[in-house]
Amino acid sequence: MAVEGYAPQNPDKVYTDVLFKARQACYKARDEFYACLEKESNKKPTEIATVGLLYPVECKKFRNQFESQCRTTWVKHFDRQYASKKRLQRLLDDNESRRGPLSLPQPYTFKPSS
Repeated sequence: MAVEGYAPQNPDKVYTDVLFKARQACYKARDEFYACLEKESNKKPTEIATVGLLYPVECKKFRNQFESQCRTTWVKHFDRQYASKKRLQRLLDDNESRRGPLSLPQPYTFKPSS
């Protein structure tokens, strides 16, 4: 009978206000961490995060807060998302070396067979 006193009245009820506040805290911690990454981008990254993301030691406090506020699956997702955006941006800003027409083989590079 003592266990019944600890059971919730309605186990199917979803507390949306609690979920909303946790999500907002996660987003805030995420934004602070990635803002620190952008601000400290000129420093050498020495710390390793998930999915191979590197960050400077100055952002370690924000990273710990980010990992404590968010689920690990969310942290991995946000890290992948950030890394892919940075990779795409680096490709687009690559001093025009990767832009332009593809170098295709010229016609008649092979001897025509007679």
